[in-house]
Amino acid sequence: MSLNRRAFVLGGHITPFIGKNHPDFVWKRHPDFGTRENPGLEDYITTAVQGALAATDTPAALVDKAWIGNFVGELFSSQGHLGAAVVGAHPDLLYKPVMRVEGACASGGLAFASALEAIQAGSDVTLVAGAEVQTTASARTGGDYLARASHYKRQRPLDDFTFPALFARRIKAYSEAHGLTEADLAHVSVKAYANANKNPLAHMKAVEMTFERAAGTEGNPKFLSNAEVRDYLKVSDCSQVSDGGAALILVSEAGLAKLGKTPADAIEVLGLGHATGNLFTDGDPLTMATTETAAAQAYAQAGVAADAVQVAEVHDCFTITELLMMEALGFSQPGESAAQVADGRTALAGALPINTGGGLVGFGHPVGATGVKQILEIYRQMKGQCGDYQVGRSLELGLTANMGGDDKTAVVGVFANR
Repeated sequence: MSLNRRAFVLGGHITPFIGKNHPDFVWKRHPDFGTRENPGLEDYITTAVQGALAATDTPAALVDKAWIGNFVGELFSSQGHLGAAVVGAHPDLLYKPVMRVEGACASGGLAFASALEAIQAGSDVTLVAGAEVQTTASARTGGDYLARASHYKRQRPLDDFTFPALFARRIKAYSEAHGLTEADLAHVSVKAYANANKNPLAHMKAVEMTFERAAGTEGNPKFLSNAEVRDYLKVSDCSQVSDGGAALILVSEAGLAKLGKTPADAIEVLGLGHATGNLFTDGDPLTMATTETAAAQAYAQAGVAADAVQVAEVHDCFTITELLMMEALGFSQPGESAAQVADGRTALAGALPINTGGGLVGFGHPVGATGVKQILEIYRQMKGQCGDYQVGRSLELGLTANMGGDDKTAVVGVFANR
């Protein structure tokens, strides 16, 4: 889209992302099992929206429009019609135009893109939310629900866990082409968990991942049943099945003035790319062409090159995805991303910190919330709000890359600290 009006992310709110292995998540082995329930979808939407309004000093009455990203609320929570659920978060949102946006794991990014289009069309204050609850079903049933993001008719038979099998297929192809090893993927996983251990909101904040565990199989099983790809993916390579929510406020220059804010309180959207692939065909397993296309759009709109990016949040639904994202975004050449992770380039103290709060592997992946959380993490890093996982230098340019399905929907944003 053409950015004829300046747009600013003013901040927002991220709930804790929780699920199995999080100390506050109630399941059959938790001491509170039977006496306390986990938050539901309504709770996450309400908490995120109210938190975003409070954190940015935004009166709900001033919100012109709002969007919520959510993938499968009907299946995990028996609840659709989530635009009206956002209205339920605050009485002053009553009768505002609000809608739900769905694009698999890119639902949050698409909600943000919709709000940005509204700013270009004349809105001044918009609200973007994302939320998902995924722990209400067993892993096997949940895997079937999430397979709706694939071409279900064609790809569902691959494995009980369709998406892990799809990305294990990418690992296999990448290993054959570039010599990728389990140790290479282990570096990605260890970085994600180490960052999450510093992040109080992260799903895996209390779980340590050693290099030996990530590179081996002890306590880290290979769980796929598809014999062709079974040996290529371990539990430590996967993002978390998480519950959580996030919401942010996106405004125009006039919106800043209405709220008594200045550009120094915000980060500016310099560019946003949105590309969609063909659900019914498989792409090259060695590349992410849809993400690469969205990135090219975002860079061109922002007038910057990949080497100008100083911090990034990229979609790491699996460890291989982070490596492929780095290449699609122009951060490394094909086959060279794993070496850059191993060398520490993408660590908190590295030249290009990536997924500083743990990414999807460590922070967690409540599907509809992820794209919104990514943008807020860039905001928080640029404004020095990340506490123990704060990058220790001034950050002027950040990037987010949110992906849905097997690189079928991609939203890439470039942001400047003002």
